[in-house]
Amino acid sequence: MAKKKATKLPAKLSNTEQDLLQHLTHGYQLEVSGVEGAPVLRRLKDNEIVRPASVNRSTVRALEERGLISVVEGDDKLTTIWRAKKPTTKSSV
Repeated sequence: MAKKKATKLPAKLSNTEQDLLQHLTHGYQLEVSGVEGAPVLRRLKDNEIVRPASVNRSTVRALEERGLISVVEGDDKLTTIWRAKKPTTKSSV
């Protein structure tokens, strides 16, 4: 079994935010349906759904305001989808 790389998380994140960001950097996307309103995590490779009990819209908003996640276009106009932003690296050119 291959070792997973430890992701470097920004300081001052709550445990809930750290857990959510960890999932998003390891193959999940966060979805919030306009109908249900409860955030769910969906694994991209097999569509497995996880309902994180402690995540709410304010947690999502906090990560979005910090620039750690961003909204992506989806097929369903009633569902908002977030994914982790790719870390930017500074090149020494």
